[in-house]
Amino acid sequence: MSKKVRRIGVLTGGGDCPGLNAVIRGVTKPAQDYGMSVLGILDGFEGLVEGRAKEIKNSNVSGILAQGGTILGSSNKGDPFHWPVEKNGKIVIENRVEAVKRNFEAWNLDTLIAIGGDGTMHISQELGEEGLNVIGVPKTIDNDLNATDQTFGHDSAVFVVSEALDRLHTTASSHHRVIVVEVMGRYAGWIALHGGIAGGADIILIPEFSYSWEKVYEQIHKRELMGKKFSLVCVAEGAKAIGETMVLKGNDLKRTDPKRLGGIGELVAQNIEANTGRETRVTVLGHLQRGGSPTPFDRILSTKYGAYAIEMASKSKFGRMAALKGTEIKHVSIDEAVANLKLVKEDTQAVEVAKSVGISFGV
Repeated sequence: MSKKVRRIGVLTGGGDCPGLNAVIRGVTKPAQDYGMSVLGILDGFEGLVEGRAKEIKNSNVSGILAQGGTILGSSNKGDPFHWPVEKNGKIVIENRVEAVKRNFEAWNLDTLIAIGGDGTMHISQELGEEGLNVIGVPKTIDNDLNATDQTFGHDSAVFVVSEALDRLHTTASSHHRVIVVEVMGRYAGWIALHGGIAGGADIILIPEFSYSWEKVYEQIHKRELMGKKFSLVCVAEGAKAIGETMVLKGNDLKRTDPKRLGGIGELVAQNIEANTGRETRVTVLGHLQRGGSPTPFDRILSTKYGAYAIEMASKSKFGRMAALKGTEIKHVSIDEAVANLKLVKEDTQAVEVAKSVGISFGV
């Protein structure tokens, strides 16, 4: 019989997003009903390696439901299996999992609730293989985590994109311009797809569908023939044209995935202006998509995830991740969650709907 869980560690890994605090609150408030105490680990897996944490009680989570960011801090550079250390002016990668085990034992933790996206779940999977009890909660604005219908944070990011497109629609129309909006998403196009549909984009460019420059220009000319002298282009940061590669800002060797995406919006804008003659501007939303209060949907989803994670802990459901299935939260194996990225497909209903209302994907 599994040991009864009395003490839980909770951390927020990877990039921040709206809803993290709602999950922390959803974990902390029910914990006392199960006789559990909660230790908040600071700055994601960095705190787990370096031994930085603080006790969390109900008083600490009062009023944080609608608060953006995370009261625990986060980091996407703290992978204990890929720990960067500077030696003689060079970055050397070390394995610090033994430090994690020591801190886990010193804090008397029975389980760790790791809130994060694909990277966090991969680390959680590896920690489970090292013998630690881990429960996952799926977070990412990118919505690219498999085995769950939706991650929290995505709806809030889509709201930001749709609101931006609403505002840019009026200025694009007034000046008869093409406006390109670059959004996040890394290798998945869900933010661009959903945000583009919600904001009335005319062209959506995503990583999953390599686009043709000529098809993009064709859509803009087609709109002009219809008397529409402006266009909105929503482009995901990982999108690329046929035969081309993703546009990078650079590489950060301290991260498990060193690629720093960015710059595709400027490239698209330059090419559109040069090849259509239409005045073009670019807006990069960047970290606006990560900040601010969560939408009501994300507040509810985050609270559900947090409370369900405590229920999982009470039943010793380790090595598993809370997942949205339809309208209910279930649990799936972390192995299943990280087996593949959840990417947009040609037969995704949202793609078919977008095409039916005249949105071009440049293909």
